[in-house]
Amino acid sequence: MLFRKNIDPRCAYCQRGQQINEREVACMKRGIVAVEDHCRAFRYDPLKRVPPRPASLDTEKLKEEDFSL
Repeated sequence: MLFRKNIDPRCAYCQRGQQINEREVACMKRGIVAVEDHCRAFRYDPLKRVPPRPASLDTEKLKEEDFSL
């Protein structure tokens, strides 16, 4: 889902912004803004987006018969 077309705009992964710290981005258009902010000049940069971690498999609930045919 990293390259999907209908991505929610956020300054954290905009081409025009450079992240300063966890909560602020230096935007070329609007100056210092929050990472959650966005504007009409948003341009998606997929290399700035960090996808969520995949869910871990809970193997304690599985039994041997779950894997037999």
